[in-house]
Amino acid sequence: MSPEQTDRVSAPASGQTDRVSAPASDPVSAPVSAPASEPVGEPVKTPVGTPVSAPVSDPLYERLKTYEGRSASNAAVGKDPVNEPMIRHWCEAMGDANPAYRGPAAVAPPTMLQAWTMGGLSGHPDRSGAYEELSALLDEAGFTSIVATDCEQEYLRPLRPGDEITFANVIESVSPRKTTKLGTGHFITTRMDVRAAGELAGTHRFRVLKYAPAARAPKPARVAAPRRPRPVINRDNAGFWDGVAAHRLLIQRCGGCATLRFPWLPGCNACGSREWDTVEASGEGSVYSYVVMHHPPFPAFDPPYAVGLVELAEGVRMISNVVGVPYDKVRIGMPVRLEFLRVDDELELPVFRAETGAGGEG
Repeated sequence: MSPEQTDRVSAPASGQTDRVSAPASDPVSAPVSAPASEPVGEPVKTPVGTPVSAPVSDPLYERLKTYEGRSASNAAVGKDPVNEPMIRHWCEAMGDANPAYRGPAAVAPPTMLQAWTMGGLSGHPDRSGAYEELSALLDEAGFTSIVATDCEQEYLRPLRPGDEITFANVIESVSPRKTTKLGTGHFITTRMDVRAAGELAGTHRFRVLKYAPAARAPKPARVAAPRRPRPVINRDNAGFWDGVAAHRLLIQRCGGCATLRFPWLPGCNACGSREWDTVEASGEGSVYSYVVMHHPPFPAFDPPYAVGLVELAEGVRMISNVVGVPYDKVRIGMPVRLEFLRVDDELELPVFRAETGAGGEG
């Protein structure tokens, strides 16, 4: 190719110029388009070897990257070895009756992995200087807010009663600058390696976003009444919501061992069978536990209000609102009966009305 030859970046036939843009998550780079002096629809000529879009350096990100691989917390020992009482309490709270978690050959539920590393109210004096420096660096750059985004766990070895737990955290990665609905910032991922008798038993990755809050748009003069959040309906629970639409509260029944289960799941956590049918709940139940929601306020809800864990006559439990009595009159053991509440034109929900005159524990 002779020096007089040039690269050609042709515009589409529609007359719009080609645009080479940075990813939407990078607010620094702006689209690069044809100069205004070029007639629309004409080729854009640039000398051979000239990049169309030069990478934009981010000095802050270069500094943040230096923290990858450094310790996020000092190595520590679990305050208690793996033990049967904690396993029992966990299973009762989660409603998990898997026989593998009981008896002389019991193992701990894999999802308890992080529980053995927690320091309780007194905590662990385990935060490293590197993590504090990283956090301070982001604070100084204006990324002063933080929100947890997700966690991932990997299970490599069953944990059994008596296992002594050790663990250590590392700053695994810091993302380039990202723009989210909350604002612009950086995702920090830490990885905890959990060991039993020196053997790697599992990993726990925890990710947070350190961000500068986005400017809030001014509220319009008139705001439409907020709607209740829509339930997430998928192939695993669509049958439940079909039942609600027909004013029927349907409970899954395992086709292998006939165990009833709620909420709906793709398989039985008692025997593992994927076969199931449904039974219709009678609608009778009692308040097994409850909380009163005061804060934070949420659009479409009017705190304070009572949210109950209701034990149905069939033996399964579900969470819903307790209505028919003031929030401060709800009691454990209070009989309730199912009814369906029309929230708006598109949404109807199962709730439980307290039996008037019925009492329960304080």
